[in-house]
Amino acid sequence: MSNRKKEPSGCGCANIPLSVIIFILAGGYWLFTQKDNLVITNLLSQAQQITSPIFNFTPNITPTSQTTPQVTPTKIPSPAAPSIAKITPTNQPTPIKIAIPKTTPLPANIWEKKAIRGIYLSRYQVTNNANEKMIRERVRYYKSQGFNTIIHGVWGNGCTMYNSQVMQQTLGYKSCPNLFKDQWLDWLIDEAHKQGMQVHAYFEKGIKIDKNSPIFDLAIQKKWVVPGVDKTYPSIEHYVLDVEIPEVANFFKNILVEFVQRYPKIDAVQWDDYLGYHAELPGKVDRTTKLTNFVQQMITAMKQANSGVSFDICHHNPYWAKRYFAADWEKWNVDRVFIQVYNDANFQEELNYVKKYHGIAISEAQFHRLKEVVSNPEIKSVLVFPASGKPEETASTLNGLIKNLK
Repeated sequence: MSNRKKEPSGCGCANIPLSVIIFILAGGYWLFTQKDNLVITNLLSQAQQITSPIFNFTPNITPTSQTTPQVTPTKIPSPAAPSIAKITPTNQPTPIKIAIPKTTPLPANIWEKKAIRGIYLSRYQVTNNANEKMIRERVRYYKSQGFNTIIHGVWGNGCTMYNSQVMQQTLGYKSCPNLFKDQWLDWLIDEAHKQGMQVHAYFEKGIKIDKNSPIFDLAIQKKWVVPGVDKTYPSIEHYVLDVEIPEVANFFKNILVEFVQRYPKIDAVQWDDYLGYHAELPGKVDRTTKLTNFVQQMITAMKQANSGVSFDICHHNPYWAKRYFAADWEKWNVDRVFIQVYNDANFQEELNYVKKYHGIAISEAQFHRLKEVVSNPEIKSVLVFPASGKPEETASTLNGLIKNLK
């Protein structure tokens, strides 16, 4: 028998351990069954590479055969492109943020912040032949135009705009000549309060009358007027009822007391610069002290009759009022003062007075100054006097200007 070593033949499988053979067979079977999943995983890897740079995050996608086919590299980025463009500064209308304070410096509600936004209605502009429906509609109209107060004439030229027992007993007239309904002011007050508005009773012309007054002849006969003609306003000659005469003083006090008792829900009464004399009346008499005493007594009587009513005046600044009208109204004990600024002369100087008191009264002639008036927080209230005699047009014009203030 030979001692030469035998050479191995074949593949040598007989020499591989049985455990290794089993492991190889099992691995091969697993790879065969998972071949489809290996392809999808490769696709998911590609999709992740496309998606991540656009959305700047790593999608948390579970690699399952049901969900992954919907994630395609061509459709995911397309809706994102326009949204990215919208937030890109170069594509945005960049002037918006910096332009707002420059083009619209006034807040939208700056006008509404004024305590009183009033409009004057002369005694004949609403009352004449007006029924309840008309009265209430007019109130709502002024509300829609941004006003919260109606300052309505109830007295003027020596007579009332309601049936007055004081008028009848003293002068033989019950009212001014007018086709008004007896309840017109009740309707106006009621509707205004329903709309959250106030009504201030305007005593037009104050203690002055002209030749058209129904009491003119009687006043001349009784010598109730101050000697001379009041030419404060050159367009019309006025005559001043002399409140230094007790009968005249009592007449005015009784009229005011009667009014606030008959209309207890009225919010205020207002008198203007016609509550005063005229510096150029003959005699060079200083009537300042006696006028002050009269007004104080009238206010006291009114407050005793109805303490809830405010006594207001709309007058010239205190210097002019005292110097030219004998109206030292700083001593009258009034509740509120509004300064008349009906022309542009010394407008800025007048504002210094306005800021110290309760507001300003302007006409259409000052509408070009509306921005500086409305935007000034020191001007607490704004009253508008329709010098044109067309209050509805004035209200509409003002409302349009307010909306367009820049």
